[in-house]
Amino acid sequence: MLKYAVVDIETTGGFASGNGITEISILIHDGSNVIDRFETLINPQQDIPVYIQTLTGISDEMVSSAPLFEEVAPRIYELLNDKIFVAHNVNFDFSFVRHQLAQSGFVLQSKKLCTVRMSRKIIPGLPSYSLGKLCASLGIPLNDRHRAGGDAAATALLLRLLLEKDAGGAIPLSLLKTSKEQVLPPNLSKDNIDALPDQPGVYYFKDQKGKIIYVGKAVNIKKRVCSHFSGNKINQQRQDFLKEIYAVDFTICGTELMALILEASEIQKHWPEKNRALKRFEQKYALYDFEDQKGYIRLGIDKYKKNSNALYTFNSLLSGQSMLRGMITEHTLCEKLCFIQKNRSACTAHDTGNCHGACFGLEDPVAYNSRVNEAILHLKSALPSFALIDSGRNEEEKSCLWVEEGKFHGMGYISFHSDITDIENLKSCIVPYTSNDYILNMVLSYAESHPQQRIDILKSMHF
Repeated sequence: MLKYAVVDIETTGGFASGNGITEISILIHDGSNVIDRFETLINPQQDIPVYIQTLTGISDEMVSSAPLFEEVAPRIYELLNDKIFVAHNVNFDFSFVRHQLAQSGFVLQSKKLCTVRMSRKIIPGLPSYSLGKLCASLGIPLNDRHRAGGDAAATALLLRLLLEKDAGGAIPLSLLKTSKEQVLPPNLSKDNIDALPDQPGVYYFKDQKGKIIYVGKAVNIKKRVCSHFSGNKINQQRQDFLKEIYAVDFTICGTELMALILEASEIQKHWPEKNRALKRFEQKYALYDFEDQKGYIRLGIDKYKKNSNALYTFNSLLSGQSMLRGMITEHTLCEKLCFIQKNRSACTAHDTGNCHGACFGLEDPVAYNSRVNEAILHLKSALPSFALIDSGRNEEEKSCLWVEEGKFHGMGYISFHSDITDIENLKSCIVPYTSNDYILNMVLSYAESHPQQRIDILKSMHF
């Protein structure tokens, strides 16, 4: 006969590695009745925050003379070993108890059963599955709320009710070794996980209101999503993250490269609060041109502005100025008109013959502008323009990535039977994406290592 260990704990905080247990209650349940019980306050050897004292009623004074966890660890392990570990949001309680047992020399490897998840599955459609509101909806008495004994007693009654109502066998199925039910976040449906594809793409974790809180890319969407839940990290960041996940959405991509590009674009679009690395990436500087009041075309490096007509973009001011200095030298441009020098009436290059005097009106704007335009054309001609043809999302299509004049313009899909030498046809399938150095460098690197998939685009072809 299966035996269940219904557990509830009170703690000093939300994650096991930095907090302690202040109270624990364990009720051994045979599926119908409680047949054994253990309950005690525990000295966590750290202060209990005031807001937790207010919530639970457990003060520093109350636990000062209580046993340390290591003193009761043998009894706790004896009760839990070979039982099914049951709790409301089981991964929270289990992470604390397993961590504390491990520090006392015991390895807990129990099967787990989450009464939040099972309640959602067996009794769907309730307004809330928090322990207090769930008990109120089901008529289960709940005394001493936020104390281990009271919450454990209510959870034991809930367990019995779930076992009685489980006509579909959800509980036995969740306990099978092949089931991943109990490693999932408490608010995420297993059906949602089962619907995920084994293909490359981008996945989206969403909160209770449907807001995207995390975007990730994957070679295998289902495998990557499940990996978020199978780790052993017990820090607060992970605990908070898992509690906020209510749904997973996805977009299938033809290749891993397309998934990387879509991930970067979606992070910049949605700014999910749980993403960090790519959120910090922003294009910082760009090369611009404009005509001044005297008719001279000016080149200059300035901060990048979205939707601006930049000639080229840079991650740093230094790299932008370095390229501009190269253009000045190669095409005999004026450093002052290119904003490299700002404090003189004439640039120093004029003294050495490397400037024809546009900085103080000696050179005609038409003659000077012709060299500026030549420099811009030379820059554009040196920038790569090509399409990358690769696998599609299925056997009936191919993917296409489009780069023109050193900018990533977008990507899309074409029929497998299309003529890939038909540039106009390729271009018609492209969905535009904002280019930045992060995306462009990924595409250029891939094109360099896969030259057989690259189709060069004529410079006369403009997007």
